Amino acid sequence: MTKTPGLPLLTPEPYGFLYLGFNAQHRKGGPLVRDTARRREYSSHLQKTATAVEKVKGVHSIRVYRARVLPPLPGMPQHDHVMLIRTETPQELEDVRKQRLLQSLNPQEILVGENAARIGETETDPESTYLLNHFEVRGTGSPIEAWKSLTQWYTTKIGIDNSTALISRDENTQFPLVNYARLPSNPPAFLLNQILRPSFFTTVRGTLKSNQMRALPGFYRLVSIT
Repeated sequence: MTKTPGLPLLTPEPYGFLYLGFNAQHRKGGPLVRDTARRREYSSHLQKTATAVEKVKGVHSIRVYRARVLPPLPGMPQHDHVMLIRTETPQELEDVRKQRLLQSLNPQEILVGENAARIGETETDPESTYLLNHFEVRGTGSPIEAWKSLTQWYTTKIGIDNSTALISRDENTQFPLVNYARLPSNPPAFLLNQILRPSFFTTVRGTLKSNQMRALPGFYRLVSIT
């Protein structure tokens, strides 16, 4: 039987990536991040700040996302808002991350790095659900090579037509790799579509285990583009 090829790898984006987390309101537990007045107000505040930061030299674009589903997994970032900043080049990351406008928000830096590989175009539909999959890595192998080895399974079995892999510049970070993707369905359907397939455990879980990697997925909706 002939295997169906996955989507080809595209040239990585040339930008630097600064991924920041924020908490507008403490969560009491459970995976759902409920829509509250405080979170709506904080979303507006982040959007206004993003509009100002976008004018800073070296900033290419900014996306603000609000969390919808955050599984209560050990080590999982539990931020109800995140900001993804692209800088014109990776060399401008340091200057942008030190901007007073950003520092005044008291963010947690989740990743400072660049795009190492990608398939498809991730940001084509602002109404979609977006996955930010955080990878802990305890092995000595290359996490990006492990990610590449799984792209065919996700494109042919799950119907993912995009994915942007961000690699941290800090070797000591909790998450050396963050995968950023636009989903073809809602989070429950996406998760069920994986775990109901036996090949998920042999191919995906097996690859992660052999590379001593652990995936921590969060699901978000876009609230601002600048």
